[in-house]
Amino acid sequence: MLTQQDLKQIAQRGITEAQIETQLKEFETGFPFLRLEAAAAVGNGIVAPTEAERKQLVAAWQQYKAEGRRVVKFVPASGAASRMFKNMFAFVDADYDVPTTDFEKKYFDEIEKFAFYDALDAVCRKNEGKGIKELMAAGQYKAVAANMLRKEGLNYGQLPKGMLLFHKYDEGARTPMEEHLVEGALYAASNGEAHVHFTVSHEHIEFFKQKVAEKADGFAQKYGIKYDITFSEQKPSTDTVAANPDNTPFREADGSLLFRPGGHGALIENLNEIEADVIFIKNIDNVVPDRLKPETVEWKQVIAGVLVSLQKKAFEYLRLLDAGATDAQLKEMAEFVEQSLCCRAKGNKVDADYLRRKLNRPMRVCGVVKNVGEPGGGPFLTYNQDGTVSLQILESSQIDTKNEEYMKMFTLGTHFNPVDLVCAVKDYKGQPFNLPAFVDKTTGFISSKSKGGKELKALELPGLWNGAMSDWSTIFVEVPLGTFNPVKTVNDLLREQHQ
Repeated sequence: MLTQQDLKQIAQRGITEAQIETQLKEFETGFPFLRLEAAAAVGNGIVAPTEAERKQLVAAWQQYKAEGRRVVKFVPASGAASRMFKNMFAFVDADYDVPTTDFEKKYFDEIEKFAFYDALDAVCRKNEGKGIKELMAAGQYKAVAANMLRKEGLNYGQLPKGMLLFHKYDEGARTPMEEHLVEGALYAASNGEAHVHFTVSHEHIEFFKQKVAEKADGFAQKYGIKYDITFSEQKPSTDTVAANPDNTPFREADGSLLFRPGGHGALIENLNEIEADVIFIKNIDNVVPDRLKPETVEWKQVIAGVLVSLQKKAFEYLRLLDAGATDAQLKEMAEFVEQSLCCRAKGNKVDADYLRRKLNRPMRVCGVVKNVGEPGGGPFLTYNQDGTVSLQILESSQIDTKNEEYMKMFTLGTHFNPVDLVCAVKDYKGQPFNLPAFVDKTTGFISSKSKGGKELKALELPGLWNGAMSDWSTIFVEVPLGTFNPVKTVNDLLREQHQ
């Protein structure tokens, strides 16, 4: 099935023939649905700390940082903003010239509220000889939208989301990239230094670096810290081959194989190369202006406090296991694994080997918010490959829609995953874990796409916070809805939280 030319193309990406064969087999077999025990809820897998507990947790985090630990803020930022502007691309191509849909009317009625208004007005004057208000008065709405989207204007239709102007300030508008630098200074700085790592697509990395270089010094002076800002790209070796509907390799017009990015699960390789004790992970578009940051900063420290407190206990137990634990101590450890780490041994023998396996692995604390109908995954108690039940973040595609009980769990789930993680990635001897070893490879995704009008099947790797972290110790903490303010469409920037 694979030609010599294919093998050469595969090798150039750093992929093996065996990996391609496995991927093609996965198209044939698909991925098994996960077995669920329950949707996680407060009191059953989700912790809701009291005000007094929150103060103690923040203090635990401050103490941990004071010990000279290396903390990194990891921001997946390779996503293009094109999906944010789907409605405005449709307007530019529509067979009418004035705002007609509710979305279009809102955009133009409130256009002055956008942080990019002044920049857009300037490019309109340069390209059209008129400002936004004059163009709208003359009925030239499409010229305004086109100048926002197209290369000769702001080029927002092609830029990464992290480079768009999101929030207005007296000293000038800020991009999400800048808001993440500020957040890094406020809760992730240790030893007077904030380490921030952005994963960026290849075509935007130089532009990203240039913008960071322009902005970082100003924030460093403002917050009295130094920044260490690094970048990485998704590795070509994590791309996956595309298949035809009959599961044979999909080929381009020139006969070459088509490879597609493996999704955010590919970033486990990037995460694995970060030198850190603790890593915060948060999506690029989930940021707020400074006036709303105190809540975010407090809760980031709360979930980090949960992480380092539980890790400290796990490390104590691992040292006890090394020294030779008594039966009473083994019982205490088993209770900790079951109650604090929410991992239950269904049919497993709970002995020293089992406890070592469950204690000596990466740990993550995930903030979860009350479900308000946003699309995306949620927290569940799930059966694992080894028969244990533990906490996982699941997407709808991992759940058997024909199973009424599971669908009820999914639709009635009380909480939602906003991608708000803090991770501990070193073992009790100070050595970094090899994170790809903890991926559940049976949790990938297959979706239908098209290329050049031809239907194809696409394969996504186990998601970064889904199957890629399946074999981690996972703890869910309820965080306020105010800490979750994603921007999925341009009009989301008109919400009060982004003004």
